[in-house]
Amino acid sequence: MNTKSYCSDVSPFFVEIYFGLDISMKAKLKTGLFCVLVSLLACGPALADSDDVKWVAQCLKDNKDEGAKLEVVTKYCTCMNNKMGADETRTITVWEKANPQARKACEKEAGWK
Repeated sequence: MNTKSYCSDVSPFFVEIYFGLDISMKAKLKTGLFCVLVSLLACGPALADSDDVKWVAQCLKDNKDEGAKLEVVTKYCTCMNNKMGADETRTITVWEKANPQARKACEKEAGWK
C-alpha cells in the first residue's frame, strides 16, 4: 500500500499559481490574523466582536506596504481599533486621519518607526 500523500507531490510553484499567493505570504496572513484575534481577546474587558476583527483585518491590509513588521502593524491596528467608539462606522484608516493624537499614541505603543 502506498502511504505517500498526494499533497506531498504538489510543488510550492503549483500552490502559488493555484491560490495566487506564495506559501510565505499565506503564512504571514494566517499569523497576522491569529495575532489580531489574540490581541483583541487579550485587551482587557472589551471582547472582540466580528466588527473588531473586520476593522483590524482591513487596517492590516491598508498598511501592508508601509514597511513595518506584521507584528507592529497588528499592534497598531488593534490599538487604533480599541480607541475607536463601538458605534464608529469609518474604517481605522479613515478614522486615524481625523484623530492624529490617537494615531501617534498607537504608533508609539506599537513601536512603529
